[in-house]
Amino acid sequence: MTETTGLPGHCGVVGGGRMGAGIAHALLLAGCHVTLVERDEDAAAAARERVARAVTGSAERGLVDDADEPMSRLDPVTGAAGLAGAGLVIEAVPEDLDLKLATLRAVEDAVGPETVIASNTSSISLDTLAEALARPERFLGLHFFNPVPASRLVEVVIAAATGQALRDRAVAWVAEIGKTAVVVNNAPGFASSRLGVLLGLEAIRMVESGVAAPADIDAAMTLGYGHPMGPLRLTDLVGLDVRLGIARYLERELGPRFAPPALLVRLVEQGHLGRKTGKGFYDWSDS
Repeated sequence: MTETTGLPGHCGVVGGGRMGAGIAHALLLAGCHVTLVERDEDAAAAARERVARAVTGSAERGLVDDADEPMSRLDPVTGAAGLAGAGLVIEAVPEDLDLKLATLRAVEDAVGPETVIASNTSSISLDTLAEALARPERFLGLHFFNPVPASRLVEVVIAAATGQALRDRAVAWVAEIGKTAVVVNNAPGFASSRLGVLLGLEAIRMVESGVAAPADIDAAMTLGYGHPMGPLRLTDLVGLDVRLGIARYLERELGPRFAPPALLVRLVEQGHLGRKTGKGFYDWSDS
């Protein structure tokens, strides 16, 4: 692979949900042309609106002069063919192994041999995902945090086939979009999900056993430990279904300390997934 420096001028993001839209927003603010791939026209339009809200918010805070110029560099599309010519493509589809494998295969089929392919997975083994690719040496993890515009951290996750040069390029790219990279070797849950999920699960167990109300548990961590957000509010923002899926994966990989509490399972079964459904550990109906 020919090594270049600097964030590619054309980047792709596959998946325009909350995370994918946030990643697209970060790349736009860094000056990239961004192709955002969604499954159909309705989903692409919804993804564009998510990005537009984020870019407008950045303009209102004075981070960019106006929203029109960055948005002119966003191209929502419904097929991977639009990724041709991109120097970096980040997969940001839901945490489903089969879906991610199929997405990565489609991306590799659409892009050139020099394109770097990254996954935003929060827990799935990068080596397992790399099995989908004919050229795994150009693959690594770029795990952004929710909400992307406010978060300053990106985990650069190194798979077995990832070379040192690509590692260094990825760290530099993260700096170019105004965030800080932490480099983590491939392991279940990496660093952030492994620690964050464990804290969140224990907080849920405390609610389940009546130790304290969610707001008080969260206040103990924000006021007592300086966390910017409590573990239960964060669970609502991430999505209880997402947290449950990660917990089950980590339980399989690392043991029973990651077993999901019955309360988490029950809330997901009831459709209370957090902010996106209007109710989780908090009431989000007015937000």
